[in-house]
Amino acid sequence: MSARNVTFNLFLLLGVILAAYLLYNIFSSYSLDEIRQSIAAIPAARLVSAVVFCALSYLCLTGFDWLALRYVGKPLSYPKAAITSFTALSIGHNLGVAALSSGAVRYRYYTRWGLTTQEVAKVILFCGTTVALGLSALAGVIVLINPADVTKLLRVGYGDPWWLGVFCLLVPIVYLILSATVRSSLRLWKWRFEMPDIKIAIGQVAMGTLNFIFVAACLHQVVAGDTQASFVQSATAFVLANIAVLVTHVPGGLGVLEATVSVVLQGAASIGGLVAFRVIYFVLPLFVGLPVFAISELVIKKTKQSDKCRKHSSDPQAQLL
Repeated sequence: MSARNVTFNLFLLLGVILAAYLLYNIFSSYSLDEIRQSIAAIPAARLVSAVVFCALSYLCLTGFDWLALRYVGKPLSYPKAAITSFTALSIGHNLGVAALSSGAVRYRYYTRWGLTTQEVAKVILFCGTTVALGLSALAGVIVLINPADVTKLLRVGYGDPWWLGVFCLLVPIVYLILSATVRSSLRLWKWRFEMPDIKIAIGQVAMGTLNFIFVAACLHQVVAGDTQASFVQSATAFVLANIAVLVTHVPGGLGVLEATVSVVLQGAASIGGLVAFRVIYFVLPLFVGLPVFAISELVIKKTKQSDKCRKHSSDPQAQLL
């Protein structure tokens, strides 16, 4: 067995162990009765809506890779971009340090389809930039329209969040201006960056922002089933929690989201709502992504073996031997 196959098998085993670990951490803090009663209190229509918003979020995420491949000059078909994105992110969202964990899966797929290591690195950087742009854009809007909750959570003066909101909105605005005006490489310390053209940059900001809106909507559906919590409050809790998760790289954001939601919504989020959100957005995609990854490995392996057999049978020298 090659070193690459050993690495893959270990990675797959790690994913299975992680799934079990996530389930244990989700359910160990509460009794089954508490969880059952809390989830039962969530209307079925809201649970269905949460799943739909989750699916829309992952659909947006596939757009990140689709744009990235065009940015690096290797425009693969959408199905290839989609399966790579979903598999990589369903695993990366749970492992933490998504640039490395999801990046390893992206490398596994894209190098088979003709991308070099440098091009895969550019795809990963592009997708990370899209995440940052979307989070910054939504954070800016949230801070400006809901400064009270932001002030409460960050424990700053009431006027301070206004400046934070303006700064967050300036990030995507400056990025779009640079994309429209800069034609040469940008240099930052040791690194050089090629700005995408303005159409791709607009797509980044739009898809990045929509992605976080859909995730916040998924959270809102399950935590506000029997309360008066608004979408803006749910989005505030999610955005600030996500910033904390990106800073801390906590696997699956365990504990960070719950703590932030409890501060912003102050009891509006039930146990079942938070558990339901974690299961819908993290666990379900993981349970789909791992088998898809395993099946794709088997299919590609069989395809390679078939190609080798076909090449061997068509080789005159091999036939003489």
